[in-house]
Amino acid sequence: MLKSAITGLGMAGLTRTDTQPVSVLAVNGIREAIADAGLGHGDIDGLILSRSGAAHEKDPDLDLHKLAGLRDLKLLQLLHGEGTSAVQMVQTASLAVSAGLATNVVCVFADAPLQPGLSAREAFANIKSVQGLRGLRYTAGLFGGAALYAMAARRHMALYGTTQEQLGAVAVSTRRWAQMNPRALLKKPMSLDDYLASRWIAEPLRLFDCAMPVNGAIAVLVSAADRAKDMRQPPVHLRGFGQGHRGEPEQRGFDGDVRSGAALARDTAFRMAGIGVSDVDICQIYDAFTYMTLVMLEDYGFCKKGEGGAFVESGAIAPGGALPTNTGGGHLSGYYLQGMTPVSEAIIQARGQAGERQCAKRDIVLATNEGGRFEYHGCLVLSPHAAKGAGR
Repeated sequence: MLKSAITGLGMAGLTRTDTQPVSVLAVNGIREAIADAGLGHGDIDGLILSRSGAAHEKDPDLDLHKLAGLRDLKLLQLLHGEGTSAVQMVQTASLAVSAGLATNVVCVFADAPLQPGLSAREAFANIKSVQGLRGLRYTAGLFGGAALYAMAARRHMALYGTTQEQLGAVAVSTRRWAQMNPRALLKKPMSLDDYLASRWIAEPLRLFDCAMPVNGAIAVLVSAADRAKDMRQPPVHLRGFGQGHRGEPEQRGFDGDVRSGAALARDTAFRMAGIGVSDVDICQIYDAFTYMTLVMLEDYGFCKKGEGGAFVESGAIAPGGALPTNTGGGHLSGYYLQGMTPVSEAIIQARGQAGERQCAKRDIVLATNEGGRFEYHGCLVLSPHAAKGAGR
């Protein structure tokens, strides 16, 4: 049984204008998480960090603990799990404190892709030269995540009749949630007509189908459950988690465009937590693109495969819907800080601290991470309630 809880949350930056070094953002995020829990730096005995896949040599490495003023650590780790890094850090920290390896472990991700004179598109464009079959898409000019997910979305449309308006329903929903989030970047009201009028990025993905990247850091403090009750914030208990990695899309054929490893992760996490799909009150989904939301809702079993478009079009994930999803605006209208975006909003909702956007029912909150083109997946099941017997 897991004997761990999230006790601190720190956010730094989350802006498109400030260009502080990544290491400074990371240190600030760590400091905020420790203060949030009501602890001091001397109480921290573990640090796990992850970096962007486009990280530079100057970005924080294992020496981050020195910059952050952390000493005598029992756990120090640099973890790379593509877009699942945030979830994997929290999972590792939970296992560590449950086993007694450490007591208070900080997990931090920081990134600063937006720099003067560099557009967001340029910041995330990785020009690669790969030999063999894997290099064919680059020589043909197929670069970037938007192009890959555009092809995947087109496949879903061809198989299931998913429409442009249904992708738009995801974008409009997240904008409605973002309007209630003080930290969200995009709060201007957006109608479906506004969405359909936005420019193409890679058909069928438009501007508002794509994430809003920021410079910033988010840190999460994971503590032993028996210590959590004495800290400043209400503990958010880790009830279950899982991972699912299906392999390279090229090896899976077209199925890789419409399915992820979510079902694998779900089975492990829900069994660990002792819950079913119907027990989930709130979802925080890694939505770098609107299409990802549809696939995750299907693969977790909230609707049948191919019915994600109709599900979101019904208003189920929007404010007032049956399954509140990406309640801070997600990556699309909130801020894109990779896997830490859904994790941080899940914590805020589970604590009951989301203000105007707070969901009334928050017993079980699901946070998901996605990497590659549905190649890597991870999830957390969070709750304000400890499992029976936890912490003993």
